[in-house]
Amino acid sequence: MHPQMFCGGAAAAVAARRVRNILGSVLGRDAWIWRTHEVRLVSTSSGDTVKIGEISYKINPPQNPELVPVKHISGSFSQTVAQHLRWIMQKDLLGQDVFLIGPPGPLRRSIAMQYLELTRREVEYVALSRDTTETDLKQRREIRSGTAFYIDQCAVRAATQGRVLVLEGLEKAERNVLPVLNNLLENREMQLEDGRFLMSAERYDKLLQEHSKEELDSWKIVRVSEDFRVIALGLPVPKYKGNPLDPPLRSRFQARDIYYLPFKDQLELLYSAGPNIAAERVSQLLSLATTLCSQESSTLGLPDFPVDNLVPALHVLNAFPMLSAQQLVQRLYPYSSILGKDGCQAVEGVLRRFELLDACRHPAPSTISTVSATKDPEGCAYVTIRVGEQDVTVQVPAGTKEPQPPLTGPSFISTPSHSQLMAEMMQSHMAKDICLIGAKGCGKSVIAREFAEILGYSIESVMLYQDMTARDLLQQRYTLPNGDTAWRPSPLVTAAIEGKLLILDGIHRVNLGTLAVLSRLLHDRELDLYDGTRLLRWDKYQALKEQLQFSDQQLKEKSIVPIHPSFRVLALAEPPVVGGSSSRGQQWLGPELLTMFLYHRVALLSKSEEMDLIQGLSPNVPKEAAEQLLHLTHSLRGTNDPTAQSLASSLSTRQLLRICRRLSQYPEESVTHAVNKACLSRFLPSLARASLEKSLISCSIQREPDAAEHPSDVSCAVEDGVLTIGNVSTLVYSSGVKMKVPDVLFYDNPQHLMVMKDMLKDFLLGEHLLLVGNQGVGKNKIVDRFLHLLNRPREYLQLHRDTTVQTLTLQPSVQDGIIMYEDSPLVKAVKLGHILVIDEADKAPTNVTCILKTLVESGEMILADGRRIISDPREAEGRPNTIVMHPDFRMLVLANRPGFPFLGNDFFGALGDIFSCHAVDNPKPQAELAMLKQYGPDVPDATLQKLVAAFGELRSMADQGTITYPYSTREVVNIVKHLQKFPSEGLANVVRNVFDFDSYNKDMREVLMEALHRHGIPIGAKPSSVNLAKELPLPEVKMTGYWTTNQGGNARRKLLCPTETRPIDVKGPVFLRVQSYPCSRQESRALSFSEEKAHWQIPMNEVNIICDVTTKDDLLYVSTCNPVCLYSMKENGDAVQCVELYDVFPRTISGVWQPLVTVAPLGSPLDGQLVLHEEQTNTVLHLDLVTGAVRRLILCADSDPPSPRTSNWWSRNEQQKGHKMCRDFSHKNWLLFYEEDGNQLDVLDVLEGRVHSISLPIKMKSVFLVAEDRWLLLESNTHKKFLLTKPLHMSAEDPEVCQLHSISEDWVSAAETTLPQTLSSEQLPNENLSAALDQKIISPNRLLVDGGSFARVVVGFPDLMSPNEVYSFQRPVDLSAMTSGESGAHTFLRGGLRSSKAKRENCVTLLSANQVVRALPPNKVPLKEVYPKDVTPPMTAAYLEVTDLSSKKLKYIPVPRSLTVSPYTNWVSKVSESDVLIAALGSGGVVSVDMGGCVRLWETGLDTLQRSLMEWRNMIGTEDGRPIQITVQRDSGLDVTAPKHGKIDARNAPHVGGNQWAGGTGGRDTAGLGGKGGPYRLDAGHRVYQVSQAEKDAVPEDVRRAAREMAEKAFKERLKEIDMSEYDADTYQRFSNAVRRQVQSLRIILDSLQAKGKERQWLKNQALGELDDAKIIDGLTGEKTVYKRRGELDPELGAPQQKPKRLRLLADVSGSMYRFNGVDGRLERSMEAVCMVMEALESYEHKFKYDVVGHSGDGFDIELVRADDVPKNDKQRLKVLKTMHAHAQFCMSGDHTLEGALASIQQLSREEADEHFVVVLSDANLERYGIPAERFARVLTSDPQVNAFAIFIGSLGDQAERLQKTLPAGRSFVAMDTKQIPQILQQIFTSTMLSSA
Repeated sequence: MHPQMFCGGAAAAVAARRVRNILGSVLGRDAWIWRTHEVRLVSTSSGDTVKIGEISYKINPPQNPELVPVKHISGSFSQTVAQHLRWIMQKDLLGQDVFLIGPPGPLRRSIAMQYLELTRREVEYVALSRDTTETDLKQRREIRSGTAFYIDQCAVRAATQGRVLVLEGLEKAERNVLPVLNNLLENREMQLEDGRFLMSAERYDKLLQEHSKEELDSWKIVRVSEDFRVIALGLPVPKYKGNPLDPPLRSRFQARDIYYLPFKDQLELLYSAGPNIAAERVSQLLSLATTLCSQESSTLGLPDFPVDNLVPALHVLNAFPMLSAQQLVQRLYPYSSILGKDGCQAVEGVLRRFELLDACRHPAPSTISTVSATKDPEGCAYVTIRVGEQDVTVQVPAGTKEPQPPLTGPSFISTPSHSQLMAEMMQSHMAKDICLIGAKGCGKSVIAREFAEILGYSIESVMLYQDMTARDLLQQRYTLPNGDTAWRPSPLVTAAIEGKLLILDGIHRVNLGTLAVLSRLLHDRELDLYDGTRLLRWDKYQALKEQLQFSDQQLKEKSIVPIHPSFRVLALAEPPVVGGSSSRGQQWLGPELLTMFLYHRVALLSKSEEMDLIQGLSPNVPKEAAEQLLHLTHSLRGTNDPTAQSLASSLSTRQLLRICRRLSQYPEESVTHAVNKACLSRFLPSLARASLEKSLISCSIQREPDAAEHPSDVSCAVEDGVLTIGNVSTLVYSSGVKMKVPDVLFYDNPQHLMVMKDMLKDFLLGEHLLLVGNQGVGKNKIVDRFLHLLNRPREYLQLHRDTTVQTLTLQPSVQDGIIMYEDSPLVKAVKLGHILVIDEADKAPTNVTCILKTLVESGEMILADGRRIISDPREAEGRPNTIVMHPDFRMLVLANRPGFPFLGNDFFGALGDIFSCHAVDNPKPQAELAMLKQYGPDVPDATLQKLVAAFGELRSMADQGTITYPYSTREVVNIVKHLQKFPSEGLANVVRNVFDFDSYNKDMREVLMEALHRHGIPIGAKPSSVNLAKELPLPEVKMTGYWTTNQGGNARRKLLCPTETRPIDVKGPVFLRVQSYPCSRQESRALSFSEEKAHWQIPMNEVNIICDVTTKDDLLYVSTCNPVCLYSMKENGDAVQCVELYDVFPRTISGVWQPLVTVAPLGSPLDGQLVLHEEQTNTVLHLDLVTGAVRRLILCADSDPPSPRTSNWWSRNEQQKGHKMCRDFSHKNWLLFYEEDGNQLDVLDVLEGRVHSISLPIKMKSVFLVAEDRWLLLESNTHKKFLLTKPLHMSAEDPEVCQLHSISEDWVSAAETTLPQTLSSEQLPNENLSAALDQKIISPNRLLVDGGSFARVVVGFPDLMSPNEVYSFQRPVDLSAMTSGESGAHTFLRGGLRSSKAKRENCVTLLSANQVVRALPPNKVPLKEVYPKDVTPPMTAAYLEVTDLSSKKLKYIPVPRSLTVSPYTNWVSKVSESDVLIAALGSGGVVSVDMGGCVRLWETGLDTLQRSLMEWRNMIGTEDGRPIQITVQRDSGLDVTAPKHGKIDARNAPHVGGNQWAGGTGGRDTAGLGGKGGPYRLDAGHRVYQVSQAEKDAVPEDVRRAAREMAEKAFKERLKEIDMSEYDADTYQRFSNAVRRQVQSLRIILDSLQAKGKERQWLKNQALGELDDAKIIDGLTGEKTVYKRRGELDPELGAPQQKPKRLRLLADVSGSMYRFNGVDGRLERSMEAVCMVMEALESYEHKFKYDVVGHSGDGFDIELVRADDVPKNDKQRLKVLKTMHAHAQFCMSGDHTLEGALASIQQLSREEADEHFVVVLSDANLERYGIPAERFARVLTSDPQVNAFAIFIGSLGDQAERLQKTLPAGRSFVAMDTKQIPQILQQIFTSTMLSSA
């Protein structure tokens, strides 16, 4: 027998020694075993022996030769391998167990198998995973004909049969599983579950000497074979992920480091793999691989290079020598996907070093030209691939079907990049399994399907999910019909046997420990299953067959099955998150996975390719719309801003195709609508939303008109079996299952109909729908109504935290020992074609809901009982166990919006792009109002409007993040239902049903109360708190004289006045900006009832002076004169329009020119236009508030009015004559102008554009328009009155003459002369006139007001020529006689005595209410009569004197003081004598505007006041103080006689019971309380001895005092503790309280996020807990660990430690902050912002590491708070704030915003953290320092790792807004009002940091 040599030539010993000396230093680790070993097999008669070097091992022939590994030894051994084998043989001879440790890859396994093949040992192989349990190793029970038997598993089989147990992946097994082997390893002993005991061979043999074998068998003792060995294979942990070895286990193994093969050996291997390749290229590739596996590279955080994959890669390179090495490396090691910027640079550096950056020099494969099946080897195909100029044909594995010509599939549109990708995949396919990496929705599945088509593969798609177990991957248990347990192969196994293409969808989701089971299948094509079946590679199977001369049938009986040679795996995955921490998805692509596949990236399509794709798949899409869409998507994808990136991910190719399908069907829809729908922009964080809007605008996609303006055209009707919603119609479904069609109470409202119309469009396109919205907005109602209208039956699934993949599909149950599966609603819906409604989809873990993806996408899904759902009925024909998806099946998924406060899982983020998404919002106010009216038809409208308005505001607050709970329609509906049923209960009480949840959170309660009060919901008010002004009696009305209009022939008395007409000259227009400001309108009757209805503040500068207020219908106009501005607002609107006119009027310098502007609103058809008149210069402007056009109207013939005379400048005393405008008939579009002491009237007809000038023979003082054609004139000197009559319509052709009649007055008492202040231009209604004069009278009349009377009525004037009677309500003292010379604060404000008469009379007649209202200064009010002696009158701006002529009462209503008054007191006093101006309101009542710009609406009419008071009391609800009685009615048996009043007790003693006294309690028949049968309730006023509600609620004063003292004492103690003075504490409180709410809401969010992070997970394989459905069969067989329970999940070992987030606040402490602090408080606001950050993040230091740095002229890194030393208490925090203040006060001027931002960003990016944030606060006037905004924008986005935000404190003009336009969206904020700074900061926090905390 000659020895068979396994070893290459043995070198001489001398040479070896020399080489050893040289290489000792180089080789390091292996230098000490550098001897040559040969491996030889020596066959002798006594048996075969294996010799390795000098060590020999005698081979025993195996009992089961099929268990011996085959074909692992190929050719000769390299020296290194021989060394390893020799060592293993040594240990084997010693009887020791070995542990081969080394980097990932198949090398360790291959060495172990080579050894076992060499020594002909039988092997038991186990791939350990995190799901391996003790039963998988020792014994498992199976049921056979009703009895449970124990079946030995691998460890026991190996021990008893003397096999070698190979355990692979020890680091994957969960802790405490492997110790079951400890005793078996050490002493070769083990107690089995079935009572047997394994005993080591020596002890057994000893016992056998004393006892017989039968005895030992009866004791159940089993001998462990002396040949039993364990070879464990594992990775070194901690370098790699996994569980570290258990020390007791570790100590039982001998370890051997199996590192990669040495360079030389590897090189030889590679040379033989690629003979056609230049040797240099091979060595360069290997050098790269070795470098990337070195210690140095792993310290850089680079994963190991998969060295083992070089061989398949070289196969590819061998066939395609023109391929560039760089492309090859990208497939082996896709570094650009797995590494961050630094990592990529490092790798590219190495590539450059080895000259492998050669992508540009080599052509990439472009397309697959032909594919043809081969006859000779079955299951292969020849593929021709075009590379550059040449075609290369290679042989690749192919499927069983006929290959398709490439890229011809009807649903596959080929694009250059995809056909290139296909060609590259084809190359890799010839060598190894492939993995496609690409973002979701980029077409991975389509490419995979097309790839399979080309090669004729059948596809087996397996959707992977996170908690998938190894069993789910390989085999599941099931029961046979007779109750026996059996194993069913999974789709993966069947695919392997049948030679399909296995698509593993989502390997990024599944746990690495589970995937490890597949590593042997992927590397060696071998697999051991749970039931003992072994799958072998095809050639190994054939070799085994030949060797053992077995037939296929015999091998099958020995459960050995071949893997089909065509079988291939194609994995799909989403790109790993680079540098991602556990919060943002894992970095799944580690060194182990790198060895399993060749990787290909599915790049995002270029714009033109995507366009081709879209037009190919939806040919009718409007081209312009598609282009806009792509422009937007690519501009979002192109940025490195994470916000934009996340938006781009919702616009994946899949989503774009969906949008285009819809647009091609409904081309009239706007792109904006589609994009907003796809991104769910309604629920994006505010920053992302801003970013999206800005992107839409910058891509010039027009805004969609708000649907709220025209939703009324949507109606819904079902006629003749056709359902029509809006303009979309469809046939109604005819369904046999009526009881499954939902029927729901639904009130149509436009907004929900719009949503349903949208849903119907998508439904008809065949989409599955996803509805996202807050709670209570009617998602379920909409869906049910939708299905009801369509008449579709529905199946309903509610998801929750514990939903598992199994419960989604099947519900297992046990009947008579057999497992039966109950179909879930999902399966039923699929079978029957019902609609599946999945509710609360965000509550289930996303890894569970992921399985819906395959169902939606490919229409396929595998159920737990082995059946599969298939969408294509053709495919299902020949296959057993299939369920064909019914064509009508659809899914409607409902979810809450992502993020706080729902904190569900982000269903939309994970699966949003496979559904068509619809955001459901609360209905708009109009729609909601209409809906509530249907719920509460009897609830007063005013109440409903208040509710809608208040909830609207609360919702917008929730959107901004001021409050956390989003109040929804559901809550309002519940309130309305209550009010409908119990109308007597007040609104204020009923709203508490909703708000009592918040009653314990002080800040929240305050916010809510404020909001509710603002809308007039008097929550917390008492019915008794009514503060109406005191009524005083009016003096008697007297007839005081006559007015006679003189007519008659006497020419002197009847004067004719000539008229001339001319057109007006118009200059202009100039267009000014009409700005809109929000106005926070406060209802004034929140806590008490008074005449004041509402008030709000005009946004004006404090030096400005209000000079006129006027109204038209429900519009108010206010003009100011320093500078001149005009404000317009609606009586109950929420915005103020403002036009600044200082460009039109010259600059105002105090004292030189004090303009006074009067406003006249014009009527139809000129609505919304005004005429402004300036009294001194007689400037007349026409202003259109809609367009902002201003025109100058020139009335005088001469060019410009002369400027005021110069002498005016210093001689004040000479009163300048002003021009006046009479606007009583401005609504008829004509106005009258005259000059005081002038003799000409100018009538301006605005519509015709003409001026009629009337010349008068007298000089006039004032003009009153008493009717359109009759005017009362007052002569200047004598104060004589004249009546001017004029024709109604003046025309230029026949100038009719105006006549002037003098009026003679006859007074009863001689002293009276009247200087009218106001004269009404209409008459009092007759009933009011009669009431005023106490006599029934019908006559024309006018109401006249002057200083001497409260009011006068001139009866008969101006129409009757007979003498007109004057009736007067005389004043005790004439107002004009009263001086202002009283002392007091009032005059102090006014600057002494008035210099002249005020310009505004402030007197209003309300004819319908029969009232005169005037505003008087406090000194002209009889305060002694109004207030009692001991009450000091409040400080007021004025009093409104209301004279009511009907009730003959007089009231003085105090107007509160204005908050600010212009410093120009002298000027103010010329405008009005009191601090307010008033005007009548169109709706009755008056409006007052005080000098500080506060507008108040007053209700003065008695009837309206009474009505309002009733409503107000109803809103509070009537608590009449009576105790609530609980009565149980039962018949007392005594009959009720006739009801009667009963006797009246003269003494009125209390009576209880009996039936004779009136006013008793609890009796029968008589009137009283609480009895029965009485005629009416009568309360005789007896004290019911019960504490009233109010008293009950009141806590005794001493208790309250004690509580207060306790709090104070604690506060002082705390101050003492931190050594802080009370003054300091007050100062700090000032800042702290300002941001208390923001701090509170931030902390709430932080807390809940923390809680969410701590949510417990399912722990499987527990011995107690809930039964795990997946283990139900194991439970049947009697296993213990079939339970699962919730528990804290230990962080995955090797998972990166969670680092805190890093925040830096860069505050501006420059001089300008201090300088302008007085103007807008910017420094203080910044201090508040810093205070907020410090307080909110207190005690979250482990989550947020923050510091605060200042920047000013002194520098850009002024340290305020250090990250490692944050202030702990109020004193330290105050110190920080003081530092800021002091620095701003004393620093140099200058600006370092830019430098500061840049430095901070760079510094932070170098720090280790989960995420980095920089927030820059600045009031930078960038332009002033010559810094272009673009530069700042570049700084903000300079580092993609750092999220930088800038908050600018509003500076000059619109500069801040211009800045915001140039800066990136969502990154910069302009706080025009410094109060917004803390809010903005809170917004940044919530929408970025907390999104992923």
